[in-house]
Amino acid sequence: MAMAPKPEILAAFEAAKGFMPVGEGLALYEAALEAGRLGLPLLEVGTYCGRSAILLAEAARASGVVALTVDHHRGSEEQQPGWEYHDPETVDPEIGLMDTLPTFRRTLHRAGLEEHIVALVGRSPQVAKVWGSPLGLVFVDGGHTDEHANADYEGWAPHIAEGGLLVIHDVFPDPADEFTGQAPYRVYLRALASGAFTETAATDSLRVLRRTEAGI
Repeated sequence: MAMAPKPEILAAFEAAKGFMPVGEGLALYEAALEAGRLGLPLLEVGTYCGRSAILLAEAARASGVVALTVDHHRGSEEQQPGWEYHDPETVDPEIGLMDTLPTFRRTLHRAGLEEHIVALVGRSPQVAKVWGSPLGLVFVDGGHTDEHANADYEGWAPHIAEGGLLVIHDVFPDPADEFTGQAPYRVYLRALASGAFTETAATDSLRVLRRTEAGI
């Protein structure tokens, strides 16, 4: 039977800025709960304003582990001014650049989950280079170019423990979705082709893979 977050947590998720649909959020939460049984941290690449981080933090709380999020908080390509997913409210008026960190902090505070999550503020490849501990789950939801999606995979997938989960968001096989989901789709195919990961679940554009062998 699938586990669902408490109603107040789900309400906080739905109220938060972000793009993840409820169905995918519930699938992420279920995967995070499963991975939490390993007793290892749960890590997200691509935080934005904290919508999915609410569910990871709640799963971490329930599992007695910690959740971590990695983001430079300046927004990905499609969130910049002039693009479809830009939100003017996320721009710092003093410097004229996006800064989603304050919104993220308010989001987790309102959900009552601040103590269950650690924000790592920086670019994913730089943070991954200095990371040295095994992870129970890595959720890849960062930049949607091949450069960024592959860097996230190459930086973080090696840290997934045996039996741990790799979760990839915005996996769109249709070439018409080149800008929004083809790079994550290619990373998903790469993970499967490596022989190190086996798919265990798919919910719309969310894919869950388990580490079954070493490598990436």
